Amino acid sequence: MARRRGEGKAAVRGGGRRVPGAGELAWPEGAPSPAEFASRVWEEGRARYRDLPWRGIDDPYAVLVSEIMLQQTQVARVERFWTRFLAAFPTVDALAAGATADVLELWQGLGYNRRALALKRAADACAATRAGRLPETAEELQELPGIGPATAAGVVAFAYQRPATYLETNVRSVFLHELFPGREGVTDRELRPLVEATCDAADPRGWYYALLDYGAYLKGAHANPSRRSAHHARQSAFEGSRRQKRAWVVRRVLAAEEGVAATTVLAELDAAERAAGRGAVDPALFDSIVADLAAEGFFASEDGRLRA
Repeated sequence: MARRRGEGKAAVRGGGRRVPGAGELAWPEGAPSPAEFASRVWEEGRARYRDLPWRGIDDPYAVLVSEIMLQQTQVARVERFWTRFLAAFPTVDALAAGATADVLELWQGLGYNRRALALKRAADACAATRAGRLPETAEELQELPGIGPATAAGVVAFAYQRPATYLETNVRSVFLHELFPGREGVTDRELRPLVEATCDAADPRGWYYALLDYGAYLKGAHANPSRRSAHHARQSAFEGSRRQKRAWVVRRVLAAEEGVAATTVLAELDAAERAAGRGAVDPALFDSIVADLAAEGFFASEDGRLRA
């Protein structure tokens, strides 16, 4: 298990810290100055601080697991899974040595199972070519499966305590609320230079904790500012969706130690859908789901049987 560095709420104090300057950056007209913005973020971050188990640690693998889990998943749910996952797979090498079916089983309940496969493949790559160590730069991290710019920046800032451009939904909410009040359709192209310029070089970890906690507060206390982003997309309903059927099929196949006939899975899924008040499952849709899941590596499909 990753060890915490005992930073606690000191990580977001910011008292006496030099305010980052905007330099030649085109700062939004009419917005608070960079100094005022930084002061506001530190103040709100201190007031809203969340003492989460993956904070204040310098283990890049443990931070990566948290960042992957937090994608499109609520913090409260991740808190229940992160410690358990690290207990089973405490290092990159341990995850690489683990069976994919075991990884997926531990992931059940978090949703978006592709993330678990990508995390496993990233561990496989690091175990094979980097002696079980994660890269130390955002550019190299993004070469691994499932790691995009925000995830890579999170690892750099939180684990390595180095400046990075960490732009995710809560961070985005703060910048929209403070610097673009009332404006619709703000693009990340506009926000990214501002996020980069304002990152506290002395304490990027604490700075982004403050942004995250302030952003989480804003999304609950106000109309979600991130909805004014040009990139905001409302998540479609899960129940009855293709995504829900995919998750059901994965759980069913993982539960069958010796494999299970595809026709049995289809019949059981059809029964479950009808019991929920939905229509029959289209066999063509089911075949498409199975083909996709097999191609993505969730299980093997051979001679009409599905096996994890």
